[in-house]
Amino acid sequence: MASTIEELTVNYYDEDGQQIIRELDKRVLSKGAWPTIMFLFTEWDRTKKAWGAPKARIERFQKRNGEYRSHAKFKFTSAKQAQQIVEVFQAWIESGAFGGDEDEH
Repeated sequence: MASTIEELTVNYYDEDGQQIIRELDKRVLSKGAWPTIMFLFTEWDRTKKAWGAPKARIERFQKRNGEYRSHAKFKFTSAKQAQQIVEVFQAWIESGAFGGDEDEH
């Protein structure tokens, strides 16, 4: 378990020590007791014996008893899906339908 935001990662190794998920980038979107982090990563394809296409994940953590625990996550599996989400947010922001910056942690 991680006790600092800097220690949080999506890097993952199987029981044999083989890296299965490799973190490519990490962006902290919010800090505090409920940090939100966006990760860019790739997964090892055992059949192809190669790293797969990059994917992204937004993950929300909760700090409890000094340790961060994953609370919720959403994985973006394609650039098309990510672009669609960006376009929806952009439309909402431009129309004024999405705001709430005053409530930011």
